[in-house]
Amino acid sequence: MAALYPIFEQPGLAPPPQHAIFQSVMTQPITNPSRPLPPHMAKDDEQDPDGPSVGIATRTRPKTKQPSQYKVLMLNDDYTPMEFVVHCLKRFFTMDTDDATRVMLHVHQRGVGVCGIFSYEVAETKVNQVMDFARQNQHPLQCTLEKA
Repeated sequence: MAALYPIFEQPGLAPPPQHAIFQSVMTQPITNPSRPLPPHMAKDDEQDPDGPSVGIATRTRPKTKQPSQYKVLMLNDDYTPMEFVVHCLKRFFTMDTDDATRVMLHVHQRGVGVCGIFSYEVAETKVNQVMDFARQNQHPLQCTLEKA
């Protein structure tokens, strides 16, 4: 007993209780005569008399669902300078100058333009970043998201 529980060799500590019920439960195999054991749990002598059978274990992986995609839209206004819109597109959407200018002109001419397509959390973060940056620079630039 002392070798199994070296911590109890310290003075003043008692060994853990050894209950008869606990001992009988832990030493007897769990069986139910009305339900036979599954083949992988059966004893070797209860299996096929020809010898152990060999099988291939396969596991099916559940298909993970792709997250819903959301478009980040920038809305046109009459007060925000075009250079500021290009700067926002370059800074928050990692566009080069040509792509940012193309999107800015699209927003200017059509009233709305797609800045990118992202998962919901990323799209929401980008909308908030653009809106906060515009407010800090006293521009009324509006940005929103919609399901793609």
